Amino acid sequence: MQTNPISIAIVDDHTLFRNGVAALMSEFDELTIIFEAENGQHLQQMLVKHPLPEVILMDINMPVMDGYEATKWVKEKYPQVKVLALSMFEDDKAVIRMIKAGAGGYVLKESKPRELLEAIKAINEKGSFINEMVSGKLIRSVADDGTPDFSRKEFEFLKLCCSELTYKEIADKMFVSPRTVDNYRESLFQKLNLKTRTGLVLYAIQNEIFKF
Repeated sequence: MQTNPISIAIVDDHTLFRNGVAALMSEFDELTIIFEAENGQHLQQMLVKHPLPEVILMDINMPVMDGYEATKWVKEKYPQVKVLALSMFEDDKAVIRMIKAGAGGYVLKESKPRELLEAIKAINEKGSFINEMVSGKLIRSVADDGTPDFSRKEFEFLKLCCSELTYKEIADKMFVSPRTVDNYRESLFQKLNLKTRTGLVLYAIQNEIFKF
Protein backbone atom coordinates (compact mmCIF):
# COMPACT_ATOMS: atom_id res chain seq x y z
CA MET A 1 0.00 0.00 0.00
CA GLN A 2 1.33 3.43 -0.97
CA THR A 3 2.37 5.60 1.96
CA ASN A 4 3.81 8.58 0.07
CA PRO A 5 1.45 11.07 -1.61
CA ILE A 6 0.48 10.24 -5.19
CA SER A 7 2.14 12.69 -7.55
CA ILE A 8 -0.20 14.12 -10.19
CA ALA A 9 -0.18 16.55 -13.10
CA ILE A 10 -3.20 18.41 -14.45
CA VAL A 11 -3.58 19.11 -18.18
CA ASP A 12 -6.42 21.42 -19.21
CA ASP A 13 -6.60 24.48 -21.43
CA HIS A 14 -9.09 26.33 -19.20
CA THR A 15 -6.92 28.12 -16.67
CA LEU A 16 -9.62 28.77 -14.08
CA PHE A 17 -10.82 25.17 -14.13
CA ARG A 18 -7.25 23.80 -14.04
CA ASN A 19 -6.30 26.06 -11.14
CA GLY A 20 -9.51 25.15 -9.37
CA VAL A 21 -8.84 21.42 -9.65
CA ALA A 22 -5.28 21.97 -8.46
CA ALA A 23 -6.52 23.93 -5.43
CA LEU A 24 -9.10 21.28 -4.54
CA MET A 25 -6.73 18.35 -5.00
CA SER A 26 -3.98 20.06 -2.98
CA GLU A 27 -6.26 19.89 0.05
CA PHE A 28 -5.91 16.11 0.12
CA ASP A 29 -2.87 14.79 1.99
CA GLU A 30 -2.88 11.72 -0.30
CA LEU A 31 -1.89 13.85 -3.32
CA THR A 32 0.93 16.14 -4.37
CA ILE A 33 0.72 18.24 -7.53
CA ILE A 34 3.89 18.21 -9.64
CA PHE A 35 2.79 20.67 -12.32
CA GLU A 36 -0.03 21.98 -14.51
CA ALA A 37 -0.09 22.20 -18.32
CA GLU A 38 -2.46 23.88 -20.77
CA ASN A 39 -2.30 21.28 -23.58
CA GLY A 40 -0.45 18.20 -24.75
CA GLN A 41 2.49 20.11 -26.18
CA HIS A 42 2.91 22.08 -22.95
CA LEU A 43 2.74 18.75 -21.09
CA GLN A 44 5.68 17.45 -23.13
CA GLN A 45 7.72 20.51 -22.17
CA MET A 46 6.81 20.23 -18.48
CA LEU A 47 7.74 16.55 -18.30
CA VAL A 48 11.30 17.48 -19.22
CA LYS A 49 11.52 20.04 -16.41
CA HIS A 50 9.77 18.18 -13.59
CA PRO A 51 9.77 14.75 -11.93
CA LEU A 52 7.51 12.21 -13.60
CA PRO A 53 3.98 12.25 -12.15
CA GLU A 54 2.32 8.95 -11.29
CA VAL A 55 -1.08 10.06 -12.60
CA ILE A 56 -1.98 12.67 -15.21
CA LEU A 57 -5.47 14.22 -15.21
CA MET A 58 -6.10 14.77 -18.92
CA ASP A 59 -8.68 16.99 -20.57
CA ILE A 60 -9.81 15.97 -24.08
CA ASN A 61 -10.68 19.08 -26.06
CA MET A 62 -7.53 21.24 -26.11
CA PRO A 63 -5.76 23.32 -28.77
CA VAL A 64 -2.33 22.49 -30.25
CA MET A 65 -2.37 18.87 -28.97
CA ASP A 66 -5.62 17.40 -27.66
CA GLY A 67 -6.13 14.74 -25.00
CA TYR A 68 -6.28 11.82 -27.43
CA GLU A 69 -2.93 12.62 -29.02
CA ALA A 70 -1.32 13.61 -25.72
CA THR A 71 -2.46 10.40 -24.00
CA LYS A 72 -1.14 8.25 -26.82
CA TRP A 73 2.21 10.07 -26.66
CA VAL A 74 2.45 9.68 -22.87
CA LYS A 75 1.76 5.94 -23.01
CA GLU A 76 4.37 5.47 -25.74
CA LYS A 77 7.07 7.48 -23.96
CA TYR A 78 6.18 6.82 -20.31
CA PRO A 79 4.06 3.64 -20.13
CA GLN A 80 4.35 3.57 -16.34
CA VAL A 81 2.43 6.85 -16.03
CA LYS A 82 -1.33 6.45 -15.60
CA VAL A 83 -3.68 8.75 -17.47
CA LEU A 84 -7.12 9.59 -16.07
CA ALA A 85 -9.38 11.40 -18.53
CA LEU A 86 -11.19 14.34 -16.95
CA SER A 87 -13.73 15.71 -19.38
CA MET A 88 -17.22 17.13 -19.84
CA PHE A 89 -17.89 14.65 -22.67
CA GLU A 90 -19.76 11.48 -21.72
CA ASP A 91 -20.65 10.02 -25.11
CA ASP A 92 -19.39 6.54 -25.98
CA LYS A 93 -17.16 7.73 -28.81
CA ALA A 94 -15.12 10.09 -26.60
CA VAL A 95 -14.71 7.47 -23.88
CA ILE A 96 -13.72 4.74 -26.34
CA ARG A 97 -11.17 6.98 -28.09
CA MET A 98 -9.51 7.93 -24.80
CA ILE A 99 -9.38 4.33 -23.57
CA LYS A 100 -7.92 3.21 -26.91
CA ALA A 101 -5.35 6.03 -26.67
CA GLY A 102 -4.21 4.60 -23.33
CA ALA A 103 -6.29 6.24 -20.60
CA GLY A 104 -6.98 3.92 -17.70
CA GLY A 105 -10.15 5.66 -16.58
CA TYR A 106 -12.65 8.39 -17.32
CA VAL A 107 -14.18 10.92 -14.93
CA LEU A 108 -16.63 13.72 -15.68
CA LYS A 109 -15.69 17.28 -14.72
CA GLU A 110 -18.90 17.57 -12.73
CA SER A 111 -17.64 14.93 -10.28
CA LYS A 112 -17.13 15.85 -6.64
CA PRO A 113 -13.54 16.34 -5.36
CA ARG A 114 -13.74 13.20 -3.19
CA GLU A 115 -14.90 11.15 -6.20
CA LEU A 116 -11.95 12.43 -8.23
CA LEU A 117 -9.58 11.58 -5.38
CA GLU A 118 -10.90 8.01 -5.23
CA ALA A 119 -10.51 7.69 -9.01
CA ILE A 120 -6.88 8.86 -8.78
CA LYS A 121 -6.14 6.43 -5.98
CA ALA A 122 -7.80 3.54 -7.85
CA ILE A 123 -6.00 4.15 -11.14
CA ASN A 124 -2.67 4.56 -9.35
CA GLU A 125 -3.10 1.32 -7.43
CA LYS A 126 -4.82 -0.89 -10.01
CA GLY A 127 -3.91 0.74 -13.32
CA SER A 128 -7.53 1.47 -14.14
CA PHE A 129 -10.61 3.16 -12.74
CA ILE A 130 -13.95 1.77 -13.84
CA ASN A 131 -17.15 3.47 -12.75
CA GLU A 132 -20.82 3.03 -13.59
CA MET A 133 -20.79 5.88 -16.10
CA VAL A 134 -18.11 4.17 -18.13
CA SER A 135 -18.92 0.53 -18.02
CA GLY A 136 -21.36 -0.80 -15.48
CA LYS A 137 -20.01 -3.74 -13.54
CA LEU A 138 -16.90 -4.50 -15.57
CA ILE A 139 -15.34 -7.91 -15.08
CA ARG A 140 -11.70 -7.23 -14.29
CA SER A 141 -10.18 -10.44 -15.55
CA VAL A 142 -10.99 -13.54 -17.52
CA ALA A 143 -11.97 -16.56 -15.48
CA ASP A 144 -9.22 -19.11 -14.85
CA ASP A 145 -10.81 -21.56 -17.23
CA GLY A 146 -10.66 -19.16 -20.16
CA THR A 147 -12.83 -16.52 -21.79
CA PRO A 148 -16.61 -16.67 -21.50
CA ASP A 149 -18.44 -18.78 -24.03
CA PHE A 150 -18.76 -16.39 -26.96
CA SER A 151 -20.09 -17.50 -30.32
CA ARG A 152 -17.97 -16.69 -33.37
CA LYS A 153 -20.44 -13.94 -34.34
CA GLU A 154 -20.44 -12.48 -30.83
CA PHE A 155 -16.66 -12.40 -30.90
CA GLU A 156 -16.74 -10.62 -34.27
CA PHE A 157 -19.29 -8.15 -32.91
CA LEU A 158 -17.14 -7.51 -29.82
CA LYS A 159 -14.15 -6.70 -32.03
CA LEU A 160 -16.20 -4.30 -34.16
CA CYS A 161 -17.50 -2.64 -30.98
CA CYS A 162 -13.91 -1.53 -30.38
CA SER A 163 -14.10 0.57 -33.53
CA GLU A 164 -15.96 3.85 -33.95
CA LEU A 165 -18.60 2.25 -36.18
CA THR A 166 -22.24 2.77 -35.26
CA TYR A 167 -24.38 -0.27 -34.51
CA LYS A 168 -26.01 0.10 -37.93
CA GLU A 169 -22.60 0.20 -39.62
CA ILE A 170 -21.55 -2.87 -37.63
CA ALA A 171 -24.69 -4.67 -38.83
CA ASP A 172 -23.85 -3.77 -42.45
CA LYS A 173 -20.27 -4.95 -42.04
CA MET A 174 -21.43 -8.27 -40.53
CA PHE A 175 -24.12 -8.67 -43.22
CA VAL A 176 -26.84 -9.05 -40.61
CA SER A 177 -29.85 -6.98 -39.58
CA PRO A 178 -29.64 -4.29 -36.87
CA ARG A 179 -31.98 -6.46 -34.80
CA THR A 180 -29.48 -9.33 -34.94
CA VAL A 181 -26.72 -6.98 -33.79
CA ASP A 182 -28.96 -5.93 -30.90
CA ASN A 183 -29.23 -9.61 -29.96
CA TYR A 184 -25.42 -10.01 -29.99
CA ARG A 185 -25.08 -6.93 -27.81
CA GLU A 186 -27.69 -8.02 -25.27
CA SER A 187 -26.18 -11.51 -25.14
CA LEU A 188 -22.73 -10.10 -24.33
CA PHE A 189 -24.19 -7.69 -21.79
CA GLN A 190 -25.78 -10.64 -20.02
CA LYS A 191 -22.73 -12.92 -20.21
CA LEU A 192 -20.35 -10.23 -18.96
CA ASN A 193 -22.73 -8.43 -16.61
CA LEU A 194 -22.19 -5.13 -18.43
CA LYS A 195 -24.50 -2.28 -19.35
CA THR A 196 -22.78 -0.19 -22.01
CA ARG A 197 -20.81 -0.49 -25.23
CA THR A 198 -17.89 1.21 -23.51
CA GLY A 199 -17.94 -1.57 -20.97
CA LEU A 200 -17.53 -4.10 -23.78
CA VAL A 201 -14.56 -2.17 -25.17
CA LEU A 202 -12.90 -1.92 -21.76
CA TYR A 203 -13.48 -5.62 -21.16
CA ALA A 204 -11.79 -6.44 -24.48
CA ILE A 205 -8.83 -4.17 -23.73
CA GLN A 206 -8.31 -5.17 -20.10
CA ASN A 207 -8.44 -8.87 -20.91
CA GLU A 208 -6.15 -8.40 -23.94
CA ILE A 209 -8.72 -9.97 -26.24
CA PHE A 210 -7.87 -7.30 -28.78
CA LYS A 211 -4.74 -5.15 -29.07
CA PHE A 212 -4.81 -1.56 -30.32
